[in-house]
Amino acid sequence: MKRGFYTIMSAQFFSSLADNALFVAAVELLRTEGAPEWQRAALVPMFALFYVVLAPFVGAFADALPKGKVMFVSNAIKVVGCLMMLFGSHPLIAYAVVGLGAAAYSPAKYGILTELLPASQLVKANGWIEGLTITSIILGVLFGGQLVGQHLSGMLLGIDIPMIDTGVDTPAESAIAALIAVYGVAAWFNTRIPHTGVEMRPLRADPARSVFSNALSLLPDFWACNGRLWRDKLGQISLATTTLFWGAGANLKFIVLAWAGAALAYNTTQASALTGVVAIGTAVGAVVASMRMRLDMATKVIPLGIAMGLLLILMVFINNIWLAIPFLILLGGLGGYLVVPMNALLQHRGHNLMGAGRSIAVQNFNENACILALGAFYSLSLKLGLSVFGAIITFGLVVAGIMWIIRRWHQRNCINYRDEVNHLLHIARHDTHH
Repeated sequence: MKRGFYTIMSAQFFSSLADNALFVAAVELLRTEGAPEWQRAALVPMFALFYVVLAPFVGAFADALPKGKVMFVSNAIKVVGCLMMLFGSHPLIAYAVVGLGAAAYSPAKYGILTELLPASQLVKANGWIEGLTITSIILGVLFGGQLVGQHLSGMLLGIDIPMIDTGVDTPAESAIAALIAVYGVAAWFNTRIPHTGVEMRPLRADPARSVFSNALSLLPDFWACNGRLWRDKLGQISLATTTLFWGAGANLKFIVLAWAGAALAYNTTQASALTGVVAIGTAVGAVVASMRMRLDMATKVIPLGIAMGLLLILMVFINNIWLAIPFLILLGGLGGYLVVPMNALLQHRGHNLMGAGRSIAVQNFNENACILALGAFYSLSLKLGLSVFGAIITFGLVVAGIMWIIRRWHQRNCINYRDEVNHLLHIARHDTHH
């Protein structure tokens, strides 16, 4: 791997660490403010909101500037969201602003891989960066849980700055203040990311038109790219699979917290550790997939998505921590093994069809629309009076059912468009070997 790859991984690690610790702190902030359960569940779709709204623009933005600079600006926006939480904005609104920073960050983070590395290293690179991301999720939720726990929060709240009233008075607020420093570390690594030498694709701007009009002019290009990827016989399957995986996986982060509270009577600090257990399994699955799978084998993992949905249903019957730990590791492992080859295949097709930044923006739009839809579905289920267990069963059935439909869709493609599918798989196999 090129040296710049490790700088990218370091920047991603600290940014993702802070993102996941902040989620736990935001849940605790809403809990201490007496917010209802559905508002805590709504944190997940609120984070995804700007991924969906800004998807037509952030891909072009990522392709127009050096991606290290894009990642630096994105982390600065996340800091603004943290400051909003500390200075009285509603946590859901402030967390949406953090999501705005993450939405701008993602096309640059993934797009730079296709600029820096050959196609033959994409699965391996995805395995490592997903494995590192998941490690940061594990440590992030554990770190967030400890930051709002009695010991660390007591130390942080005990810090006194002479002549300055910070207004930080609760464990959740002290955690958020500490995480601003972690975003600062990520931003420093962003400044060290090398320029890849790939030619930038400037935003098309007409000086005679307003900024808003120029922004709207990006919409036709985005929808054309979106349609191009959905029409591609491998792009559509990899996009549908990763869309559902991330839609389910992002909401699983809160589902595990809610389940641990209902089934095991855990508080936020204890429950956050179980979210990390799922991520351990995902990291293992991702690394194994990076060593065993090739681009042309990616579609063979689709049945694992059906198994994930069915396993979610079984979660409601577990009320023992010693059963829960291996179960959650298995659940995460299936997800990690599923997403790495499908994500690499999607990046490969997207890069060939439209360029790295735009393809990742299309991917983010679809995946976060799914996070938004499934998160709204889950939080609405709670608001309408469904129990935590009932909502989990319904959620698992939806995931398994949609993944079964995707599997049937791919089987139909293999029957009706065999030559086209085989040709695309041959291209993937050729690129992997070269």
